[in-house]
Amino acid sequence: MTPDEIEAMFTGEAGFRFARWGVPVAPVVFGVEEATLATVKGAFEAVSVLTGHRMAETDPEFGSNCMVFFFRDWSELGAVPDLERIVPDLGRLTGRLEAQGAERYRLFRFAEDGSIRAAFVFLRMGGALADQPAEELALAEAVQVALLWSEAAFAERSPLGIAGGRTILRPDVAGLLAASYDPVLPAVSSDPSLALRLAARMGAGA
Repeated sequence: MTPDEIEAMFTGEAGFRFARWGVPVAPVVFGVEEATLATVKGAFEAVSVLTGHRMAETDPEFGSNCMVFFFRDWSELGAVPDLERIVPDLGRLTGRLEAQGAERYRLFRFAEDGSIRAAFVFLRMGGALADQPAEELALAEAVQVALLWSEAAFAERSPLGIAGGRTILRPDVAGLLAASYDPVLPAVSSDPSLALRLAARMGAGA
């Protein structure tokens, strides 16, 4: 990726905003069978190995700080115990997402320094997502909560690609993920020049 392409991956309506996780990721998955549960956790483990950022069984504040919900209809979320505490105005949000025909929604929580503290992923499996292989869906979601990407980062092109007839993480995205977790770089930045430093590290690792 060029520095301009990297900058665009983290630039939204509020400008350039880069953030990575500041605590170990402790994922939990709801609404799937045991086999799919292992697949989703395996995707998070793969991203953890790539970035060098640790995973944990539990989080001291949330218990689990990365929750992934699978369901058929947005209205089902209203029956999830204590979810209103995590997602303010849950009823209004799910009503809006249902009206939009949305298939997924991600919500982040941040630490005082701006690094990612928690993430919540909602996947409505009643639409096109239901036809997507679990391995692909899980890996794509693990990638998209690993950093605070812009909303447009993967709007036109998936973070996944094909190699040897199987689905893999795109090499450019993998390189950017690894560079983003270089401990020399800040965990949080609103300075677009960070894209130059990320590009330099991707080039050094090529």
